[in-house]
Amino acid sequence: MLTPAQMDAKLDEHFGFEARDDVEGVLSTLTDDVEHDIVGWPLGPSRSPAQARAFYESLFADLAEGQVRSVRRLYGDGFMVDESIWRGKAVGRPFGFEGRGRPLEFRLLHVLRFAEDGRIAGEQVWLDSAAIAQQLA
Repeated sequence: MLTPAQMDAKLDEHFGFEARDDVEGVLSTLTDDVEHDIVGWPLGPSRSPAQARAFYESLFADLAEGQVRSVRRLYGDGFMVDESIWRGKAVGRPFGFEGRGRPLEFRLLHVLRFAEDGRIAGEQVWLDSAAIAQQLA
């Protein structure tokens, strides 16, 4: 069973790859059969790193200079809930809105399940879409 410190390390590694727009790095933190679900993503949940690639490629084209700050983390047997704040710039068309290089900040809620080897086996992400719309609409 993973400890909270091990789960923290894996999520921090995942967020680090995201901050560097490193698609391959992000995908390496996921299991081969990951359930990757960005709630509201038009393509729906994916079931492999290869299928999750489209989300990350789109995300990295639409958002820049992203920084994630965790507010709180809750732990259970093989899972973690992470509440975070994302801050950066909207440069493309994030979530269907014209970014025009504007600053953007919104809350995120990650519900993560971990495999015994420490990789992420399930990632469900909830975005504060009202805050995104308020800033970019």
